[in-house]
Amino acid sequence: MKNILLPFLFSFGLLSCAHDHQSQQSDIASINRVLDDYHQAAANGEWDAYFDLMSDDGVFIGTDARERWAKLEFRQYSSGSNGWVYTPLQRNINITPDGLSAWFDEALLSQSYGSSRGTGVLIRTVAGWKISQYHLTLPIPNGMVRGVTDQIKEYEAQQ
Repeated sequence: MKNILLPFLFSFGLLSCAHDHQSQQSDIASINRVLDDYHQAAANGEWDAYFDLMSDDGVFIGTDARERWAKLEFRQYSSGSNGWVYTPLQRNINITPDGLSAWFDEALLSQSYGSSRGTGVLIRTVAGWKISQYHLTLPIPNGMVRGVTDQIKEYEAQQ
């Protein structure tokens, strides 16, 4: 009996690992679709589609230090806009061990701003993956940081 049970348990363990890997790869593909659809909806000014990809309590953090938009506020702000184009160049996605949330970072390119970066968190809902937080940043080359931060300090002092 022991000789039969051991190979069975070993095979079951391998199949479980394969399923976990398959499940994670499927989740990563789904998350990639959500993020790609998010950028496409923004580019087309399709605000219903854009905000449907966010969780109800979703937050958008913009490039200005004062920009932290709840979903409803950001929807009102965006509704008058024709949209904006950020093209993903590279993306990293990580999923928590329980598979209920994920985080990402992505390098983006914009005609208006050049290089930028998006980071955020997604949560698994009954309707699929939803963006819980998206944070848009403008990376500053290390050699320029001092000059840029000096400009920011000067700007903030005038406010």
